[in-house]
Amino acid sequence: MTADVSNFYYGAVTPIAAYVMACLGAALGLRCTTRSLRRSDRKANWLLLGSVAIGCGIWTMHFIAMIGFSVGGALVSYDSGLTLFSLAVAIAVVAVGVFLVGYRGASRSNLAIAGTITGVGVAVMHYLGMAAMDAHGSIEYDAMTVVLSVVIAVVAATAALWAAVSIQGLWSTLAASLVMGVAVTGMHYTGMSAVSVHVDGVIESSQSSTSLLGFLLLMLVGPFIVLLVAAVIVMFDPDMMAAAEEPPVYMSAPAYEVPQAFEVSQWQPRQPSQPQGYEVPQPHPYEVPQSQGDEAPQPQYPDSAAPAADDSRPEGSYASW
Repeated sequence: MTADVSNFYYGAVTPIAAYVMACLGAALGLRCTTRSLRRSDRKANWLLLGSVAIGCGIWTMHFIAMIGFSVGGALVSYDSGLTLFSLAVAIAVVAVGVFLVGYRGASRSNLAIAGTITGVGVAVMHYLGMAAMDAHGSIEYDAMTVVLSVVIAVVAATAALWAAVSIQGLWSTLAASLVMGVAVTGMHYTGMSAVSVHVDGVIESSQSSTSLLGFLLLMLVGPFIVLLVAAVIVMFDPDMMAAAEEPPVYMSAPAYEVPQAFEVSQWQPRQPSQPQGYEVPQPHPYEVPQSQGDEAPQPQYPDSAAPAADDSRPEGSYASW
């Protein structure tokens, strides 16, 4: 028979807690990718930490939301191996997308490839987690709703990867993480709306079973600790929490020194070069006597500079002076 399915057994507590964890993982992941773009020396480490933060945030959101999932008349249990495998898938597919945009940039083609891989991977993680659930019956899905949930996952993943390499400011990152939390949580509940359960028989049990709740909380301890460690790393990094952001560094380039401006006061006239042993001739000195009467002054040459007499010139000629 078809059982009554509810995603809000504990009311609004589980969806709000799931949304908060999705936002936390997104915010930490975005801050780590921002750090990787500004410091290329440890780029791979920051991208890996961002991938783990986003992947753990998505997976934690999924299983917190699953705490509120109930099937009327059936005791729900989970396969631990498949559950942990879905966590590894979430981290791996997010890492593929983050490393693609981190090293190859946020071009349209690259974003389309990375967003599709990550979105489909997140959807696979979601349905792997559903496959790990045993409701003592058969679980069926509405095909159109499943397709819609995958589309939402791809769009949300593409937007998240674009924000990871494009948004640098602290407040912009927080705003983007809130939007990403809505998208991821919306994808989960869209996929859950496609579920219908046919139980084999009536099993009297309580959804608040200690074993079930204890198992889910135990599964959440590890990812929550990882998110806590990532939050501590981000908080104690001064460049991450600074309000004033520096532009991202996509590649290292050798430093270029701007030449000093030329000042006019530094200019010195060029001195003409003289050959060795050459002396510049000096003009012969002469004296100009004081004028007497109306007679014009005549230059007085020294004996060595006076012109030699030439009796051959005719008297009164110009040259006879």
